[in-house]
Amino acid sequence: MISLTRHGKFAAISKEFYSWEKTPRPRGGPLHTRKLVWVPLAVLVLGIFASWVAFGIMTRRYHDRAQEFNLEEVNEMEAASIIYDRRGREFGKLFIQNRQPVPYERLPEMLVKAVIAAEDNRFYEHDGVDYMGIGRAALTNYRKGRISQGASTVTQQLARNSFELRERTYERKLVEMHLAWRIEKEFTKKQIMEAYLNRVYFGSGFYGAEAASQSYFGKNAIDMSIGECATLAGLLKSPQALSPFNNLRASQESRDFVLMRMRELGFISRREFLDETASQLGVIERKNPFKVNYAVELIRQQIIKSLGFERAMNGGYRIYTTLDSDIQKEAESAVQAHLSKIETREGYDHPSFAEYTRTNRSLQKSLDRGNMSVKMPDPKYLQGAALAVENITGGILALVGGRDFLHSEYNRAIQGTRPAGTIFTPFVYAAAYESGVFPGQIVQDACIDNRYVMVGGETGILGEWGVEIVDNEYEGFIPARDALMKGKNAATVRLGMQAGLDAVKQTAARAGVSSPLRDYSNTFLGSSEVTLDELVLGYTVFPNVGQRPANLYIIQSIADTAGTPVFEAPRKRYRAIPPTAAYQLHLGLADFMDRGNGAAAKQQLGLANIPVAGKSGTAYGFTDTYFIGYTASITCGVWVGFDKPTKIFHGAFGKDLAMPIWVQIMNTATSIYPAKPVERPPGLVPVSICRSSGLASTPRCGDNNTYTELATNNQLPTIPCDIHGGGIRSYAREFEEVDWPRAATAIDLTRIRPIAVTSPSLVGFNDVYRSIRPGEEMANDESIPVAKAIAVAPAAPSAAPGDTSGEIEVRRAEPVVQSALQPSAPLELPAITLPPPPDIDVSN
Repeated sequence: MISLTRHGKFAAISKEFYSWEKTPRPRGGPLHTRKLVWVPLAVLVLGIFASWVAFGIMTRRYHDRAQEFNLEEVNEMEAASIIYDRRGREFGKLFIQNRQPVPYERLPEMLVKAVIAAEDNRFYEHDGVDYMGIGRAALTNYRKGRISQGASTVTQQLARNSFELRERTYERKLVEMHLAWRIEKEFTKKQIMEAYLNRVYFGSGFYGAEAASQSYFGKNAIDMSIGECATLAGLLKSPQALSPFNNLRASQESRDFVLMRMRELGFISRREFLDETASQLGVIERKNPFKVNYAVELIRQQIIKSLGFERAMNGGYRIYTTLDSDIQKEAESAVQAHLSKIETREGYDHPSFAEYTRTNRSLQKSLDRGNMSVKMPDPKYLQGAALAVENITGGILALVGGRDFLHSEYNRAIQGTRPAGTIFTPFVYAAAYESGVFPGQIVQDACIDNRYVMVGGETGILGEWGVEIVDNEYEGFIPARDALMKGKNAATVRLGMQAGLDAVKQTAARAGVSSPLRDYSNTFLGSSEVTLDELVLGYTVFPNVGQRPANLYIIQSIADTAGTPVFEAPRKRYRAIPPTAAYQLHLGLADFMDRGNGAAAKQQLGLANIPVAGKSGTAYGFTDTYFIGYTASITCGVWVGFDKPTKIFHGAFGKDLAMPIWVQIMNTATSIYPAKPVERPPGLVPVSICRSSGLASTPRCGDNNTYTELATNNQLPTIPCDIHGGGIRSYAREFEEVDWPRAATAIDLTRIRPIAVTSPSLVGFNDVYRSIRPGEEMANDESIPVAKAIAVAPAAPSAAPGDTSGEIEVRRAEPVVQSALQPSAPLELPAITLPPPPDIDVSN
């Protein structure tokens, strides 16, 4: 017997089986009784059973893995927090993934049909898996020798995107299929499509149909056209490569393919197909979603500080701000337009915004595409900032921190500490009025020794560098109200000295100027560095008649995705100065707009005919210019200058650089929030004042020299004009004994060791002034004339005390002969014993 191998056995059996097939079947014996028939059948059955068991075990494993996923996460997706302005309009977003989920009803029907046509035309028929599609994809992959086609349904794509199943393997595909079956059992087709269109990526950083529609087409998803719906559906094959921002032509070709599939499936008519394919694909200008503007960045910082980074960027919060989009847009436009105009001024010799943009165009394009690693060089062109706030609440209506947020994120409205210049002077007058100074009081407008002020140096005479006019003239004695209206710096310094530096600093601090102010008189003229938002907050004291908001703020409230409030801005107000002083100051600022340099706002710059008040300001050396003005409801401040203190040009005044920007912003603001006059508080009574004396007017003062001033009862002049009416002004001031001034040394003399004099103070070869022994030396020198007193009239007899009837002896000095002078006896002084000096610690 021959021993056969396993292969030989199967070969022999096969040979015998085939020879038996050719042999005529014997009659009588049934087929199943023959051994060579049921053995291969048993093997086949066992093979099928084993395959079925193996497939079941494998399927069970993937089924169990699919059960581990929580299907609630299908609808739990990262959502952008939306920023709204005060009128409910979307202003910006905060996100890691730019997504804005919307309900199914806010998705266009044509978008659903376009996705079905492009991705899953049997969506409403299958149970989550398209078996015909799988077979077709398997055949294609077999022919290509690799996985090039997946045949994933919308449900499978939803499963993959919801649970981050990204690897390209057959095992991942099997898990995905089991998840799709689970999703189909758990959700309706409508719910599946809603979750899919809110979650899927549409390229260029946009997740979900709503965010993609707003970013590509500038409209809500529900408002998209058929062609725009087809464009989004066409992006799903390759979102980045087909993005219209990256490849407009390829995106349009993809759109046309989807439109053709929609036509084949009967979703659109032939006319709709022809019209849409003939139209040019249009998208809005691409913007970097992470670099929007200074207002959004301020909101982002505050939200992250309050909620934490993850919650703020992914939580889908609704952030309601105090901003007004119309005023914000106008403020940004005004700053850019007017500063560009200044850069074209003849003689302007600084880098311009246009030059910077042209030089760094490639870097800016890279930033626009979202490349956050790009850093723009520091801009050295002229900058500006603007801030408009609501007086009563302190809510920010508009905030501009610079000309372009892409160029620099430095917020000059709230971060830039710069010399306030003469925009600070109203706080000096407010402190003076609060201390009892009457606005009609006369103050001297004349040259002042700069050693008292030290603006720009310690010597010379204070120049009127901030009066907003080049050819200023001193006017002598003028009312304090006119000094404020005309911006008279020397008069302001004198008034500040009268009120006291400490009083001025305290008034400014109560008004909201929190930056430290210098302990020198130049603080009266704004030498100290402050921020624009401090100044704007401080100016709200005047239209608020002495009160101010606790602080400026930009976030009104925050609500979560369910609409539950999680934050509400507190409302607090402080009393800064007395209402009477605030209103008196307001009248001076109103005069500035009517009779001062601010009159150009209406006469030349087109400011609407509304009740306004304000002031311009300039820092020493023309480095910083300001304008801050207000109505009863809105205060707006503008700053113009360079990031590094630099002279803009000689004669660069706030009225010329900053006021035009202010006018444009306020015209828009007052068209939305009508201006009303500031109401006069109780406690002020009108009184007729003579401009020359600051006292109560008389008929002789004349109409041209008389005006009506408002005064408190304590400020009312009780003396008639002493220039025209014969009144007598008393300059004497009575002091109580405890108030008498006492001399005080500038240093502690107990800590100074005295030095004993042991030799003459003047030494040398010749004592030309005879200072050592004047009697003896002068007796021998007849060339030195000496004077003595001689009588020129007889002395009057002695009179009683108080009697002045007698003549008084008068003496005069005449030179006398030297020989008549007799040496005098030496002067003897009592001895003085000094205590030993204290020990002084000089270790420090």
